[in-house]
Amino acid sequence: RAEMNISELPIVAGFLKLVPHFDFEGQKLSEKIYQSVIVLFAVVGFIWGFVCQQFDQTVYIIGAGFILASLLILPPWPFYRRNPLEWRNGETAAPNKKNTNYGGNKGGKKGRGKS
Repeated sequence: RAEMNISELPIVAGFLKLVPHFDFEGQKLSEKIYQSVIVLFAVVGFIWGFVCQQFDQTVYIIGAGFILASLLILPPWPFYRRNPLEWRNGETAAPNKKNTNYGGNKGGKKGRGKS
């Protein structure tokens, strides 16, 4: 019996091809979409629940907004990766010699208090 690698299964291979990361602009966009959808559904749910005088209607509408926002935000959609980061090659990148202190104190006084 031949053993099969799990990554050879078609559904797993398709899942592994997904790029799971966003760029910074994509993260900003996803946060705006999430907040907008949640606030919109919360306002509509509150108004509808007030008109109907039933709190469960408000909860259902806010829950639907949460599900919609999750479907828009959680999968790694391609429009969240339009501005990829330019990574530098570690071998060719020269360190910045101006700022090598890394927060250490080179002589001088420690603190601003009286000595």
